[in-house]
Amino acid sequence: MQSTNKEIVLDSQTIRDRVQELGREISKDYTDKELVVIGVLKGAFVFMADLVREITIPLATDFIQVSSYGDSSSSSGKITLVSSPNQMIENCHVLLVEDIIDTGLTMQWLAAHFNDQGAASVKICSLIDKAERREHKIKIDYSGFAISSGFLIGYGLDFDQQYRNLPAIYHLNI
Repeated sequence: MQSTNKEIVLDSQTIRDRVQELGREISKDYTDKELVVIGVLKGAFVFMADLVREITIPLATDFIQVSSYGDSSSSSGKITLVSSPNQMIENCHVLLVEDIIDTGLTMQWLAAHFNDQGAASVKICSLIDKAERREHKIKIDYSGFAISSGFLIGYGLDFDQQYRNLPAIYHLNI
């Protein structure tokens, strides 16, 4: 791993406090509903692990992996399902958990996919909302933080598969 120049954007306590708030809100909204929390791999795993520990109602968890990049460094605009959840979602309330939403392409596709699979409802929870990059209309039902610019690493966010393990979120100066 090369040496990096990084600036802190969100410290671990700020993240922890917001995740607790999101957990309380989700618990209240899904009381008496069959909730399935589905994390989008790989970036969402850290956020989702902390989030589900803050949700106080029964729930099931699973993961999905999609790709819109193929062998390229820029999005092809076409979503490919790499791995599907094992959890049955028909008639369940699905909460999609993502680390960061920018263009909205992946979340728009995933919401439609789970609606087509018979989910009772599909909502979106994202740690980071980069709305200024939005190209596809989506509603983020539970948003951690709105961050307008910068390449972010840490707390699940990566650069070339590195830095996901950092306990805070940093702006990476490349």
